[in-house]
Amino acid sequence: MIYKAQRGTFDILPENETIWERVRKICLDTVKLYGYNYIETPIFEDSEVFERTVGQNTDIVEKEMYTFLDKGGQSISLRPENTAGVCRAFIERGLHNRTLPIRLFYYGTMFRYERPQSGRFRQFHQFGIECIGDSDYEIDYEIIEIGWNIITNLGIKNSKLNINSLGDNNDRLEYIKALKEYFENYKNDLPKVDQLRLENAPLRLLDSKEKSTIEIAKNAPKTLDYLSEEAKSHHTNLIQKLEMLTKIDEDFEFVENYKLVRGLDYYNRTVFEFSTDSSGPQGVILGGGRYDPLIKILGGPDTPAVGFAMGIERIINEINNKEDDFSNQIDVVIVITENIFRKESQSLASNLRKNKIKTIIAPNKSVKAQMRYANNVNSKSVIFIGENELKNNSITLKLLNSSEDQMTFSNDNIEKIKQLLRI
Repeated sequence: MIYKAQRGTFDILPENETIWERVRKICLDTVKLYGYNYIETPIFEDSEVFERTVGQNTDIVEKEMYTFLDKGGQSISLRPENTAGVCRAFIERGLHNRTLPIRLFYYGTMFRYERPQSGRFRQFHQFGIECIGDSDYEIDYEIIEIGWNIITNLGIKNSKLNINSLGDNNDRLEYIKALKEYFENYKNDLPKVDQLRLENAPLRLLDSKEKSTIEIAKNAPKTLDYLSEEAKSHHTNLIQKLEMLTKIDEDFEFVENYKLVRGLDYYNRTVFEFSTDSSGPQGVILGGGRYDPLIKILGGPDTPAVGFAMGIERIINEINNKEDDFSNQIDVVIVITENIFRKESQSLASNLRKNKIKTIIAPNKSVKAQMRYANNVNSKSVIFIGENELKNNSITLKLLNSSEDQMTFSNDNIEKIKQLLRI
């Protein structure tokens, strides 16, 4: 029997390592410049953590969560997203007693039982940030600016911000009432899946993928018409900040998308998504919003918060994966001309690695076989270690895929090696 990875999962192979590590590093380096600190929560939580926050009538809770009873009879779920877990930790670990706002970021594996397709997996990776403890629109802007900087630093082109406001709880209730009344007039024209949404989750009709529903929704009421004065002021000030960003950065674009609601129940006021010109849902590469009610729902103090999450698989799918940009090349393979010099090669290899030069010692084979090995692992160069080199405290370096002759110089001239390898 040949075992295969479960449907909707995949293996990250050695040749993919560099791009995964580079994406992760860019995300982490960017958010740390804004003072965000790492948090890691368990992969599984009490099922109620997600049921109470994400929403009973969402697709995630109804269809997609991996939920099971543990040996003690407790209902446990693998995390389908990480905001709820971060908020649970915020309450349980007393982070609300620290100076607020607190800025957190995470990187980890999520699980959703959904139909695998391009950009969608049952086990996938997310990077996200949460800023907890400040209701000001300036924080919404900070979160969006960080998302934009990550996208820019990753070299992703043609992305655009979609933004909307859902208002506060009373605004949302009034809007849902108006939305339901509107769609009731077209109930018989809706597909069955959206007829059920009309009863249980009317907001989800606005992001339906059904053609007939999309057509009907074109004339649906707009969320912005139902905002309180306070929520409207929050949104207006945020839009003004974004307009300033378009003047500072000519590549930044945004549009007010009145049908954007996001798929989770805990959002209020600002919701946003960055999307690219890729077709289908995989075009959405980063999304988030404000979720002021969530921490109180989980039993904590009334604490405002805002954040975003991005799917790493979708990000990697968007990146133009050129070998020049995301190379997994080895810098140096040390070729030993005589086996008695193998001990000395260990010392050289250690010194090169200490100086951030990726180094492999070739297998104990003939010089010809060692050279073949260096070419097979896509090394930039080989360094020869032999009797002459040891006598003269030197090394002989040959750049592979180059017509240049081999060069000999002092074995402690690390800067020369880096210069030749363009490190």
